[in-house]
Amino acid sequence: MKNNLHKTSRLVHFLFIIACFACILPFILLFMSSVTDEASLLEEGYKFIPHKFSGEAYSYLLSHFNSIGRAYGVTALVTVIGTTLGLTITSLLAYPLSRKDLPFRNLLGFFVFFTMLFNGGLVPTYLVYTKLIDIKDTIWALIIPNLLMNAFYVFLVRTFFETTIPFSLVESAYMDGASEFKIFRKIILPLSTPVLATVGLFQSLHYWNDWFNSLIYINNQDLYNIQFLLNKILLDIQFISSNNLGSSAASSATSNIPLETVQMAMAFVGVLPIMIAYPFFQKYFVKGLTIGAVK
Repeated sequence: MKNNLHKTSRLVHFLFIIACFACILPFILLFMSSVTDEASLLEEGYKFIPHKFSGEAYSYLLSHFNSIGRAYGVTALVTVIGTTLGLTITSLLAYPLSRKDLPFRNLLGFFVFFTMLFNGGLVPTYLVYTKLIDIKDTIWALIIPNLLMNAFYVFLVRTFFETTIPFSLVESAYMDGASEFKIFRKIILPLSTPVLATVGLFQSLHYWNDWFNSLIYINNQDLYNIQFLLNKILLDIQFISSNNLGSSAASSATSNIPLETVQMAMAFVGVLPIMIAYPFFQKYFVKGLTIGAVK
């Protein structure tokens, strides 16, 4: 029996190692492609060990260091503020919905659920945010539209509160004279670290990878986020190269840009911070996904 369990355990570990390599190898290939010589990449294709190395792609990105650095700062600021506000609002809404003694609980839950099925559309949404609220060309245009609140996360956190945190703890706090806000801050939130970290990770990914809000609401170049800026640089290169615009000197300079390797370098630069941050959230992420699965 023990031998069978040992063999099963080794098989499971072996399969997980294969799965880990399957996840890591694409990023390794992405980085190696970004440091490959452009001509070698076009001739031989993508390889883990390129025939000829080159740092031209990163040299080109360094030539835009000021704008890329500023875009990184904007993205980091938006991610931190947006994730913090999003978690706060989500948890403040999910906690009352998890309480069975809340008046009109089902009706309020339906209003939240309704937003998962229908929305106002792009044009009405744009008019509300630019004319009524007037957040165009501000940092809030990168935080509020489409990203700050998500009904699915509200229901996820509400379910965690209902199934994992015993109501007897809340009743005991009531008997000790604690207020609703104190119960929420001192009891509910500390016990909800796994689900909050999971939702926080998802929201951070949404904010970091977002480029649509910049496209729709931002005209000020100082407020471009990293994903939109990298995409804009790439599109500008492709447009000039395909249409032979500009002076002969500019066209010659553009033709010397390693387009393929620049794309790989941009992708690697965009995803690198998330790759670094993910291990710190991993244990909470796993707990958040598995909590409540076994009782």
